[in-house]
Amino acid sequence: MESLTDLFGTAQQWLFESLVQPAVFAIGLGGWLEDAFTATGWLLVGLLQIAAMLLVIGPLQRWRPVEPVTDRAAIRTDILYTLVHRLGLFRLALFFTLEPWMDDVFGWLRVQGLSTWHLDGLWPGVTDVAWVSFVLYLLVFDFADYCIHRGQHRFQWWWSLHALHHSQRQMTMWSDNRNHLLDDVLRDAILVVLAQLIGVGPGQFVAIVALTQLSENFHHANLRLWFGRWGERLWVSPRFHRRHHSIGIGHESQQQPRRLGGVNFGVLLPWWDMLFRTADFALRYDPTGIRDQVEPGARGLRDYGRGFWRQQWLGVLRLVGRA
Repeated sequence: MESLTDLFGTAQQWLFESLVQPAVFAIGLGGWLEDAFTATGWLLVGLLQIAAMLLVIGPLQRWRPVEPVTDRAAIRTDILYTLVHRLGLFRLALFFTLEPWMDDVFGWLRVQGLSTWHLDGLWPGVTDVAWVSFVLYLLVFDFADYCIHRGQHRFQWWWSLHALHHSQRQMTMWSDNRNHLLDDVLRDAILVVLAQLIGVGPGQFVAIVALTQLSENFHHANLRLWFGRWGERLWVSPRFHRRHHSIGIGHESQQQPRRLGGVNFGVLLPWWDMLFRTADFALRYDPTGIRDQVEPGARGLRDYGRGFWRQQWLGVLRLVGRA
């Protein structure tokens, strides 16, 4: 672990000095070098994730696809979402908008005497061991992600944004970041607040986010793969998550079709679905999407948009009840 950390640090320093630092000085933002160095770490993580997708997950999709690729235009839009997020453009926008406000709030709370509680200090000598601490924080964040995901499928206003993610009929490894930007802002804000409350270190937070994102790329893949009877209960597989995206199953109540509900909300671990009885281990690979894309409602078939900006605009209209 220490060797990998050192290797990453060396690569981050090289990328910063070779590319980012000259660019920062060129645009007159020399006073932001420390923040630019942090951003370089996120950029490096994104580049490594994209490399892993292209070199590992991509070949797996071609080896055992669930379905043939028929809508490359939709996939190209998903690739754009992935680049916006993994190359740091979305994070950069948050840095100049939401992050200063949150820093002011947390700074004020610390002045009032509300200091951060460090979860890894729960059991001195055990939970402060590096790998134990990492696993502990990973469990907490994964449970938080499960709860967030349940909320996205529980509240109609939140679903109006999250539905964009489910509207992809041609799901691939690029589909993870196909989200409405407001949905991403809300989720990221919750996780950042959680990170501040439980005292996760910056390095651990980056590692948890990186592992989570790459695993999500894998289980969104157009890949006919499951982990066996026991493996399916240890880590979310492409089959398990595809069930969550299946039309009429993954986001609808099984007792009341067309009503919000669903199964398989787990992000990394299926344990929370098993605990709260939302797991569906059926060994099937059904078509993905939303029922109102294939079965006309009062307004006919619902349009979720094709291009990036059209999808974002329609999400806003759904949120205010106009689409």
